[in-house]
Amino acid sequence: MSSPTDRTSASSTPRPPLPRRSRSPHGPLAARAGRGVRHLRDVWRLFRRQPRAIWWTFAALHAAVFVALGPLMLRGGAEGDLPLYRTWATGALSEGRWPVMDFAWVYPAGALLPVVLPNVLGESLYQLVWLVLVTAANAASLWLLTDRGRRTVDAPAAWWWLLALFLLSPVAFLRLEAFSAPAVVAALLLLGTRPRVAGALLAAATWVKVWPAAVIAAAVVASRGRGAVVRSCLWVTLVVVGAVALGGGLSNVDSFVTMQSDRALQLEAPLATPWLWMAMLGVRGASVYENVGLATREVMGPGDSWAVHGSTQTMGVVMVVLVGLLAVAAAGRARAGRAQAGRAQAGRDGRVVATAGAAHEPRLVLLGALTLTVTLIVFNKVGSPQYVLWIAPVVAAGLWTSPAVFRTPATITAWAAGLTTLVFPVLYLPLIDLHPVAVVVLGLRNALLVALFGWCVLRLVEEALAAWGRRLEPRRWARRAWAGSLAGLGGVRTASSAPLGSVSTGAPLGTAVDQAGVHSEADRRPS
Repeated sequence: MSSPTDRTSASSTPRPPLPRRSRSPHGPLAARAGRGVRHLRDVWRLFRRQPRAIWWTFAALHAAVFVALGPLMLRGGAEGDLPLYRTWATGALSEGRWPVMDFAWVYPAGALLPVVLPNVLGESLYQLVWLVLVTAANAASLWLLTDRGRRTVDAPAAWWWLLALFLLSPVAFLRLEAFSAPAVVAALLLLGTRPRVAGALLAAATWVKVWPAAVIAAAVVASRGRGAVVRSCLWVTLVVVGAVALGGGLSNVDSFVTMQSDRALQLEAPLATPWLWMAMLGVRGASVYENVGLATREVMGPGDSWAVHGSTQTMGVVMVVLVGLLAVAAAGRARAGRAQAGRAQAGRDGRVVATAGAAHEPRLVLLGALTLTVTLIVFNKVGSPQYVLWIAPVVAAGLWTSPAVFRTPATITAWAAGLTTLVFPVLYLPLIDLHPVAVVVLGLRNALLVALFGWCVLRLVEEALAAWGRRLEPRRWARRAWAGSLAGLGGVRTASSAPLGSVSTGAPLGTAVDQAGVHSEADRRPS
């Protein structure tokens, strides 16, 4: 028991001050926000583990599109490019004036099928039938991305494909790419096991929109099933051209090429970026104007003659060089495979003959397809928001086949898709008025596309060198800067954070694996 003196001395001893609560609202608010983000991540992880979660998400995304456009469809209206498509369809079915058959058309002849078919139940139901057909096409592509519905839990490629459709929904549901993009996904996934079907799908998609021709070129150069692909493409082309000839429109069968060649620099094209900034900064002679005939906005300015008249030739030269580089890589891989098979014993290791070179083929096809497709965008004087949807199918197939390699393109493409939708339709009117914020957002999107082109070319050079026993050694500072910039975009470790030259092998298209990459027998390093 303490004495009064002890109590007095104890009470007189100064106590340390209690910590004062922060009066700033930002501290507790930031902590609550952090806890909320972590909780949402935990819920998302738990949700993704559900076997049917991806199909619930698919249904929710497409149902949201139907609900958003429901009032318009009830009034018999249409959104996006569909009013123009419906006009062509009505003219064909009701008035007998068929595009391509009776007049030059901006699209290839195969686009008649998706344009006219939704009008079979009448103009008032055009939008509804269109969305039903698009939903069916997207469901088929997602079914293949989940290994025919057998792999719904661990399916990053399928989830990324849904993300791309969501981010690009204004164009992913309301333009012709809504049919060509799922067809390319299916073709790339079937290329290794059913090259005839893949070739037919790619040819059909090309006769709807031209860009899948880049995928065909990559498959013909780097795939062992090139013969079947070429034969299927020729058969589909023969059917389409024959139908056009029977309709009396053979003279217009190539009109989609000639009509594009006379166009100027379109506002959204990466190639138009310097003149768009000139117009925003008030440089004399630089301006944005409307092309009434094509219903597009174009830009002009000092020194634009080369871009208007020489961009197509430049694109052609770049494409030839890249196809040659892809051919060098494919030839080197084939040579290495034959050498490996020749060293194998006939009886015991005969299986090597069948598998030699197969490990690198899918990745090489997809890398070539991605490189050529991005080239069509970066060097094109015509630009449109749906062009990012050209890249997404190849990236989705790449993530399904070789996730580590295609993680970087997936990150870049996702950001480019989000910025694309922010430009169109959200900021499109301010962009026409040259508002600095809209111009900067478009500039960032275009910079991402150029960065993706650079990544693809660097990887393709690396593949070509590795196929012939060489290795590309970039400077360390460049490697760190590249990896750091992409990590800042995605917040995750990308394949580019590994040394350039280390890649993952892909399994034959039709299987979903990710293994350690092999450049040569003397150099085996994981990515």
